[in-house]
Amino acid sequence: MEAGSLSGRYEIRDRLGSGGMSNVYRATDSILERTVAVKILAEHLSDDERFVARFRREALAVAKLIHPNIVQVYDTGVDDGRHYIVMEYVEGRSGAQLLQRHGPLEPDTTVEIGVQACAGLDYAHQRGIIHRDVKPGNLMIVGGPAGGGEMTVKLTDFGIARAAEQTRITQVGSVVGTAAYLAPEQVRGEEATPASDVYALGVVLYQFLTGRLPYEGSSLAELAVRQQNERPLPPRTYNDQVSETLSAAVARALEGDPERRFADADELADGLRRGLRGEDVTLPLGAEDAATRQLGGDETATRRLEPPAERTEYRPARPAPARRRAEPPSPPPARVPERRRPSSFGRFMRGAFGLIALVLIAAAVAAVVIFATDDSAGDRIRDVTGDTIQQVVDEMRQLVRDNTQ
Repeated sequence: MEAGSLSGRYEIRDRLGSGGMSNVYRATDSILERTVAVKILAEHLSDDERFVARFRREALAVAKLIHPNIVQVYDTGVDDGRHYIVMEYVEGRSGAQLLQRHGPLEPDTTVEIGVQACAGLDYAHQRGIIHRDVKPGNLMIVGGPAGGGEMTVKLTDFGIARAAEQTRITQVGSVVGTAAYLAPEQVRGEEATPASDVYALGVVLYQFLTGRLPYEGSSLAELAVRQQNERPLPPRTYNDQVSETLSAAVARALEGDPERRFADADELADGLRRGLRGEDVTLPLGAEDAATRQLGGDETATRRLEPPAERTEYRPARPAPARRRAEPPSPPPARVPERRRPSSFGRFMRGAFGLIALVLIAAAVAAVVIFATDDSAGDRIRDVTGDTIQQVVDEMRQLVRDNTQ
C-alpha cells in the first residue's frame, strides 16, 4: 500500500519501515493539516479479534503518555479491515539505522541516548506501562549523529508487545520481543517488569558502544543457556574508548538477577552519568557502600558480612592501691526448702473429696435425664439423691473423725 487514504482523513504517502507486526507510513492528517506516521497492523494480526481488542486498549493507554521522550499516539481506528494507529511523525533515524550507518557510537553520545530513553521509560513505568520490546529499532533519534545539532530520543511502539503477549498469537511458553533484548525472566516466560526494560536498554547501550550484542544465539533456547551460564565481556573489551566505570555501569544493567540490576530506569540514568564521569557504580549507591568502596573486592564483601564489634566505653586507668583488700567470700545461695510429700491422710482426703465430686456430678446428670423423661420423677430423684449424698457425707465425716483421733 503506497497510496490511498484511511477513514477519509489520513492520506498515505510513502512507507517509512516495516516489520513482522506492522508497516509504517508517512501520511497527512487532512483535518489538522499536519504530517503524521500511520502504523497499519499486519493482516495476520488484524484477523485476530482478541489481539485487536487488546491492541486498541493498549493504544488508548499509551495515548495518555505525553512526554518529550515518547512518540505521541494521536488516534486509532479501522478502515476496510485495516487496523491502524496514528502517531507523531519523527524526522530522524532509528537506533538500528544509526548502527547500520555509523557502527559503534561515541561513549558520550551513547550515554545521552540512554539517559533520554530512561526518562521516557521511567515516566511510563510510573504510570503502570511497561514497554516490553526496547530495541534499537524502537528508539527514534533526532539530531546528534542522526543529523547534527541538539539530540532528542523518543521511544516508540509501546503497546504492541503487551497486546501480543496476552493473546493466542503467541503460543504457550513463548515470549514476545526480539530475543536478544529479552531479560532472562522474560525468556523463562515470567511477567515483564520495569527491570526487564532496564535489561533491554542495557543490551541496546552495549550494542551502541561495541557494535555487537552481549549474547549471541541462533535460537531462544541457546540464548537462554548463554544468559544462564555466561557473563558478557565488558564493553571496554571491544572498544577501548569506553572507560572501565562506564563499562561497569552497562554491565550492571545486564545482570541476570533483577535484584542486582539498577532498581529502575531513573537509577540506570544516574549510573550512566556517574560512569561517564569515572565514578564506580558497580555497587549500590548507598551511604554504607560509599564508606566501604575504598576496600578491596573480596575484603569489602567479607567486612560487610561481619557483625560490628561490641563497643566498650573508654575509661582512664587509675593507679592500683598498695594493698588490695580481700573481699569476704560470698555466702552460699540459700537452699530452697524441699517440698514435703503429702501424708497418707492428705492423699486420702483428696481422694475422698474427688469421690464426692463424682457423686454430685452423677446425681446431677441423673436428675436431668429423669426430669427430661418423666415430669413426675422430680420428687423421687430428690429423695434418692438426697439420701444417697447424705449417707456419703456422714460416712466421710466418720472417716475423718477416726483418722484424727
